[in-house]
Amino acid sequence: MAGMGETARLEMFRDLLGDAHRALDLQFGFELWDGSTVPADLPSYAMRLVIRRESVIAALLRRPNLDTALNAYVAGLLDLKNGTIFDLASQRPQKAGRRLKSLSKLKALKTAYHFLRAPADMPRPLARVEDKPDSRDGNPQTNKQNVAYHYDVSNAFYELFLDPEMVYTCAYFQPDWHDDLARAQRDKLDMICRKLRLKPGERLLDIGCGWGALICHAAQHYGVKATGVTLAEEQAALAREKVQRLGLQDRVEVLVKDFTQMGGEFDKISSIGMFEHVGIRNHPAYFSAVHRLLRPRGLYLHHTIARRAKKSDRAFRRLKPEYKALTRYIFPGGELDHLGMSVANLERHGFEVHDVEAWREHYQRTTRLWWESLNARRAEAETLVGPEKTRMWLLYLAGCSLAFERAAVGVNQTLVSKRTRGPSGLPPSRADLYRSSGTSQP
Repeated sequence: MAGMGETARLEMFRDLLGDAHRALDLQFGFELWDGSTVPADLPSYAMRLVIRRESVIAALLRRPNLDTALNAYVAGLLDLKNGTIFDLASQRPQKAGRRLKSLSKLKALKTAYHFLRAPADMPRPLARVEDKPDSRDGNPQTNKQNVAYHYDVSNAFYELFLDPEMVYTCAYFQPDWHDDLARAQRDKLDMICRKLRLKPGERLLDIGCGWGALICHAAQHYGVKATGVTLAEEQAALAREKVQRLGLQDRVEVLVKDFTQMGGEFDKISSIGMFEHVGIRNHPAYFSAVHRLLRPRGLYLHHTIARRAKKSDRAFRRLKPEYKALTRYIFPGGELDHLGMSVANLERHGFEVHDVEAWREHYQRTTRLWWESLNARRAEAETLVGPEKTRMWLLYLAGCSLAFERAAVGVNQTLVSKRTRGPSGLPPSRADLYRSSGTSQP
């Protein structure tokens, strides 16, 4: 047995996998590297997890972690046929650990032993960005490098799955759930403007302005003078083209600059999906800068993804493997707080909290629609950025949608003012926010 070859290992693994399939009563099957399936009579149309090399099993046994599985998937050595990640997630077995106790431990140990002696030469295509403390040091140059890694992929790539206005944050679906992403993003932009109670001639600062959708919308429909700041060069270039095309040069400017280095005073400030890049230890500097740039009684809209609070701060700091993978491969330097932390920080830094609205299910739908759009144009994406990065992004968008669906993470819009004594100047109710604006219609 010591010299067991690949064929014998395959038979042993197939036998053990068959036992596990029956014990778990799985609704999907497996296709192995020789083309055989488990169960053997798996219909050709049935969903199956494809394992294209035995080295995948050997690698997973040597390093049984999410990082190994992600590399195998991105390299195309683990794949799905006749189904999607969403289908696979919906069919995950319940109480898997208890069910697997019926398997023969001796058979499992023998199989593992022989695969540990097999070659584990599996490619590791993910360009690792080390998740070191200095990736969150708050230095403007570090911030720019982190942002460039994610956003300077290619404007053309983002155009494959975003709406025509290139809005890369949570859409707002109303009055009912629908699938028109362009409409939902226009409605989101308008809701932000209404929450900020924008008026003609006011000065708006949008922190992390992306491709300029909000600043252009606010200038066109609310008559403000808008400044957008971003650290992504490609975003800024496309945003400036848009400003020129719409003839908004006298009302809209786009700066490539760390907003903490900004001067001046603004009537209203928005931060829509940028705060996730800041890092928890840099929160005091962030909120102090917003406070410095906002006029007294000025409004600030804080829109950010958040994790659930835990029983203790120590428990909150323990990170799951999938969260660590997200910051390593997708958002270097990124870090999520929880809603209570945001609210406390806002109050500590001189803001009065007026309203908090949860948009978790809106983001679940947004990321699902992004995934569907990118998946439909997968061949184009692979031409632009390669098959490995395309697979990584499809996995990332699907994972985000599932996380929002399961309430593992949420997203909140928190409206605050720069605290002063006396009236805030806000209406007595939210009624004005939910009127029909007309500006979001095509």
